[in-house]
Amino acid sequence: MQYKIAVSGSALNNCAPGAFKKAYEVGRQIALQKAVLLTGATIGVPEWATRGAKAGRGLSIGLSPAASRLAHVKTYKLPTKYMDLIIYTGFDYSGRNMLMTKSADGVIMICGRIGTLNEFTTAFEDKRVIGVLTETGGEEQEIKTILKIGKRGQKRVIFDSDPKRLVSKVIKMIRANERIKHIQYKESN
Repeated sequence: MQYKIAVSGSALNNCAPGAFKKAYEVGRQIALQKAVLLTGATIGVPEWATRGAKAGRGLSIGLSPAASRLAHVKTYKLPTKYMDLIIYTGFDYSGRNMLMTKSADGVIMICGRIGTLNEFTTAFEDKRVIGVLTETGGEEQEIKTILKIGKRGQKRVIFDSDPKRLVSKVIKMIRANERIKHIQYKESN
């Protein structure tokens, strides 16, 4: 079974220098490590991750906030390139964010603004494995503080500045969580 890893990050270039290059490498590593990339089908970090997934010959699925291809391109002004499949959710940004994180086995956060923070908190509440690519700027720099203030611990949140290591750690934790759930299921039946 292929794991689905969502990449969440800033659509604008408000990131630290080199963040888009790291997003590209995260997407490439997701593909090379035989996982499927999910994104919000937008520009910036997500687009760079899809480019990386294509370079790694992986599968890339975008979940659009728009209800149709026409609205995706004309109203939202979002790209269609590099994705193997775009699902037009019609849920605008907040609904799309929830659908994306719920569809993923893990979420990797790169840079980001308020939408990325929304995806992070949704993934956290849904007990998804979350990777935070450090040294990329934006909301990424605030996550440890947010977790401390929230008094809920780091649980399934992994921090690393290296894309390859981060993707490997996220996949390893997804597998470990899967084994735990399997054991719990067997014990309850």
